[in-house]
Amino acid sequence: MATGVLIAESLRVGAVVDDLALTVRKIQRSASGNATADQPSVWTLVYFDVADAEAATLAAHLSEVLEVPGWYVDLHTAQESLIVFSGRVFRYRRGDPRGRAEAEEYGRAQGVPDSQLDWPT
Repeated sequence: MATGVLIAESLRVGAVVDDLALTVRKIQRSASGNATADQPSVWTLVYFDVADAEAATLAAHLSEVLEVPGWYVDLHTAQESLIVFSGRVFRYRRGDPRGRAEAEEYGRAQGVPDSQLDWPT
């Protein structure tokens, strides 16, 4: 089972994410603590599970609806990380420093501050 976190405010206005085979485990609303000038100070975090076999499909769908700049979604199976940006998905073996570094570098180039590049290893 893959797990992930989506910040609801990261979705483009008018975006629709439907026909999903996922389980929402928790929804949390909290002050972000490290929002950039382009981001709201309060975020709605949606923690979810999705079957490993559906993770790549979900990642591709989410890459079509994320706002730019500076947003991403992280999904993780036991073996892989999928880091989703608008129009781009990074997929690498968990614990692979090169794969993570590539995703982090891309995130920085998209305006994600280092303090938000905090997905699990």
